[in-house]
Amino acid sequence: MRLRTTLLAATGLSLLIAAPAFADTLTTSSAPPVTDLDGVVVRALPLDQRGDEVISNVAVLTGDELVRRRQATLGETLQGIPGVNSDTFGAGASRPVIRGQTSPRVKVLTDGSELMDASAVSPDHAVVGEPLLLDGIEILRGPSALLYGGGAIGGAVNLLDRKIPTEIPAGGVDGAIEFRGGTADGERTGVVGLTAGAGNFAIRLEALDRTSDDYDIPSYLRAHHDDHDDHDDDHDDDDHDDHDDHDDGPVTRVEGTFNDTRTLTVGASWIGARGYFGVAVTEQNSRYGLPGHAHEYEDCHPHGTSLHCGGHDHDDDDHDHEHDHDEAAPWVDLQNRRVDVRGELRDPFAGVERIRFRGGLTDYAHEEIEGGEVGTRFTNEGHDARIEVEHAPIGGLRGVVGFQTARSDFAAVGEEGFVPESITRTNALFVLEQFQWNDWRFEGAVRQEWQETEAVGRPDRDHDPLSVSGSAAWSPMPGWSVALTASRSQRAPNVQELYARGVHVATSTFELGQADLDVETANTLELTFRKTTGPTTFTIGAFHHDFDDYIYAETLDQVEDFRLIRYTQADATFTGIDGEVRHRFTPNVSATVFGDYVRAEVDGGGNLPRIPAARLGARVDGGWNQFTGNLEYYRVFEQDRIADFETETPGYDMLNATLAYDLRAAGDGVQVYVRGTNLLDELALNHTSFIKDAAPLRGRNLVFGVRMNF
Repeated sequence: MRLRTTLLAATGLSLLIAAPAFADTLTTSSAPPVTDLDGVVVRALPLDQRGDEVISNVAVLTGDELVRRRQATLGETLQGIPGVNSDTFGAGASRPVIRGQTSPRVKVLTDGSELMDASAVSPDHAVVGEPLLLDGIEILRGPSALLYGGGAIGGAVNLLDRKIPTEIPAGGVDGAIEFRGGTADGERTGVVGLTAGAGNFAIRLEALDRTSDDYDIPSYLRAHHDDHDDHDDDHDDDDHDDHDDHDDGPVTRVEGTFNDTRTLTVGASWIGARGYFGVAVTEQNSRYGLPGHAHEYEDCHPHGTSLHCGGHDHDDDDHDHEHDHDEAAPWVDLQNRRVDVRGELRDPFAGVERIRFRGGLTDYAHEEIEGGEVGTRFTNEGHDARIEVEHAPIGGLRGVVGFQTARSDFAAVGEEGFVPESITRTNALFVLEQFQWNDWRFEGAVRQEWQETEAVGRPDRDHDPLSVSGSAAWSPMPGWSVALTASRSQRAPNVQELYARGVHVATSTFELGQADLDVETANTLELTFRKTTGPTTFTIGAFHHDFDDYIYAETLDQVEDFRLIRYTQADATFTGIDGEVRHRFTPNVSATVFGDYVRAEVDGGGNLPRIPAARLGARVDGGWNQFTGNLEYYRVFEQDRIADFETETPGYDMLNATLAYDLRAAGDGVQVYVRGTNLLDELALNHTSFIKDAAPLRGRNLVFGVRMNF
């Protein structure tokens, strides 16, 4: 209630401040601007590199492109970008999957600082970054993310916000107000952001209020996924028959996919001629459902490498299933408070061009509630600090040296406390250097980490992962480049991989960690082709990861939908390609073809689990006067290269479209838009999701919105 009242008050204040500026925006109009994303500086990387200068494959979402894609979760927002998928878990949690990798190999950052939430532990834990409050999103694929450590072997996603102002608004005040609503889930969302400044001081206020119900899907027979369970021949047929008896009716709405979120941020900064220093406090409260729960398996436990679910006979199942379906789906009550500190000083003394600091202090907690009672409480109290020093050119070398330190105090207490209370400390030193020679650009980077992990009742573990990379890019003519990157990256196992033991109801698994896991090593080659000038532009990346001692969740046994998994190590390879080709027919009309593919397998035979299927699609973007819009279609192909105990996932077609009208296209003013997703109302199962059969993707959805910039 307090956050909602604050949002309404902030909206009213913003409207009063914006009224004079808004009146001016209605007097003129112009053609919609075209955003050149390749000209945007990538803030996650040092040395003020633009997108077209970064040797590795980087994508930047800003402006209208970001507005079109924004969803309630980060994974859904990035879904469809070449090389990026999501491990959807209903409407409240969804993590990005980059080139077949997700957490803990894809790191999510907030302007270069770690989020410190609990999303790395499980896909049902939300990423606390709020897409509707972002100014941009940077996606770093492959070795370009090496400076953020082994947790970014697969890549990094950097969330760009405005919570700490870095400049004084030209007119003293700027901001945005937005309201939107959706048809498939009854979404009602209001957002306001306001920056005001005078002299050397600026303040920032942001607030968001979102409410959405369980979302609709095309009519769906739950028995559909049982058709793929033929591999489970070791268990009684009665188990499957009983399961089918209760899943034989059509489903048109996924229970447990509601999402209610309130976010409030207050920030302030001092801004001078050579830099700035600021602080922001963010409080987020969220309640979201957990679809696909399997309460009846709470008593399952392992006997060696076999799974035993005692008392799980046919008659008892009838009773248990009936009881469970009479209860509402479990849900998460999340509270997160974060303090961000950021600063930058340019030309502090001879030999140093810039010093940049990022720090965060997080107090995170969420409770998983079923039947009105708290089952498990997860907490994570942590801090992260990072300093980067960019030196002046030395013999043609431009570079940065830095230090990072982090601590995480994590606990899971209650029925689902499958991970012990633990403390993880990480320190790191890193350096990056660049050298330009004629049409060639060279880059090298090194990062050394020291990680200590302590867990209650378990042995302590220390790891010292080392990562190095080298790149060379050749530009035979302006706007054209080809680049080759070789890297050796190491990652230390996390708390869950080392110490997990217990039932994880949300993912329908019993998890077993192994305290003797060693660091995993990725030897990577990446080849990138890029053209950024002329009517036809493209970015295409091919990659090959050769992992030594890859850590993954191996399924040992399965009873119905419940699995016994053990974190183990094996050599593995990931090979793939992703990219897009765009042709601009006129200044306001373009067409793009895009796609991605990844093949992941264990050395000696066997596929890795939950690897995304191949995609191929096309998009048309256009503008006329103050109208802009796009039409996007892509095909997600069948995934039949599956791991043991996985089921094949059918392909599907996805059709999306956007239409927007700007009262003034020069930036300020009002934009009214409608965004349609899954317009074909296809039944879409996401192979990267732990609960793909229980929670298909959202059906046909129309989002209507109005946004005012001032």
